[in-house]
Amino acid sequence: MTSKREILDLAKKQNVSFLRLQFTDILGVNKNVEVPESQFEKALEGDIMFDGSSIEGFVRIEESDMVLKPDLDTFRVLPYDDEGGRVARVICDIYNPDGSAFAGCTRRALKQQIAKAKELGYAMMAGVEAEFFIFQLDAKGDPTTETHDRGGYFDLTPVDRAEEIRRLIIKDLTSIGLEVEAGHHEVAPAQHEIDFQYAEALQTADNLATFRFIVRNVAYRHGFLATFMPKPIFGQNGSGMHTHQSLFRKGANAFHDPKAKWELSPVALNYIGGLLKHARGFCAVTNPLVNSYKRLVPGYEAPTNVAWSMRNRSPLVRIPDRRGIGTRCELRMPDPSANPYLALAVQLAAGIDGVQKKLTPPDPVNKNIFEMSFRERRKYRIDELPRDLHEALDMLEKDDVIRDALGPHIYERFVEAKREEWQEYIGRVSEWEVERYLAQY
Repeated sequence: MTSKREILDLAKKQNVSFLRLQFTDILGVNKNVEVPESQFEKALEGDIMFDGSSIEGFVRIEESDMVLKPDLDTFRVLPYDDEGGRVARVICDIYNPDGSAFAGCTRRALKQQIAKAKELGYAMMAGVEAEFFIFQLDAKGDPTTETHDRGGYFDLTPVDRAEEIRRLIIKDLTSIGLEVEAGHHEVAPAQHEIDFQYAEALQTADNLATFRFIVRNVAYRHGFLATFMPKPIFGQNGSGMHTHQSLFRKGANAFHDPKAKWELSPVALNYIGGLLKHARGFCAVTNPLVNSYKRLVPGYEAPTNVAWSMRNRSPLVRIPDRRGIGTRCELRMPDPSANPYLALAVQLAAGIDGVQKKLTPPDPVNKNIFEMSFRERRKYRIDELPRDLHEALDMLEKDDVIRDALGPHIYERFVEAKREEWQEYIGRVSEWEVERYLAQY
């Protein structure tokens, strides 16, 4: 545990001028309140308040005051100097002024699911593969989808500055303590992936929030745009956030049983059963944008069906080959626009529900689902993921386990915001519609 005195001493030693109190709102956007050096001690005591009504989906106007309580173990000095001095950040939980936990704190929602798993003797370990695009800015500094990059999957040859920027991102991530395992070019032009080490669920969510901030910040400082929008370019692969997960019990991987079929324990199979049962219910959380469903279409490697496999990458859940302590399942549907805390919370809630109810998944599907006929998919009892955000929200409303994992406050405000987003979207006339219909009708 890091103490307040240790942080104050480190901040003074490294000439930190400002402290960012970082949190993530319900829609998954990183927010922060920044305080000068004179307020560091007050901030670390958890005495800094902010107007919660200014954050979409948090509170009503009449109950707007919120308190930021920092998790001292998340204190990091950022690896660059802004104008005005060096900056550090600490990740915070959100409380009400009376000291009670705020129901809209998404970090708390994940903590509650972690505590539920702990009561059953389990700890969730998770690792994510977060993909993103790097694009150019125009002469006015506005975002574009233009790139000189013509690279492909695992390309070695740098075609423009994107590879250099990826290295700078990795350098900044490692300098603040994230253990990066790999970075590489992805399938689409301008698309990249950086993987960091498997860790306990809360640390992984914190790391992901930090990762998204660092990626966007480094790109911007070098005159580029980094985006976690799932599908920015028609005809190209979208960006996913494949989530590897397992349960540990007393330091051992509870998913592994060397004597069982596939070397997967009953706990692993039950957990997979839970993910499959609730996937359509939590899809709105793990894939929260209108644009998310432009990625979840056949032909671009992203899953569209609810199934699992050990031999191919078309199903929703894949079991990587590694066994022993590395035994895990990989959920392939989430995308990097998701709130990292809520995304892990609903996956853990689904898996734990499977463990508690001893849900048995159907047999693994080791054929390429993308090439199956409709009749074959019905034979294997393979359901489809929601086709759009509207359908995903309808399925969320029907899934009590996922609704309970979010809690009434987060659930109601999330659905309200996303229904508004959908209504705005369907009211717009797209270029496709104009091209298709204007002259024909």
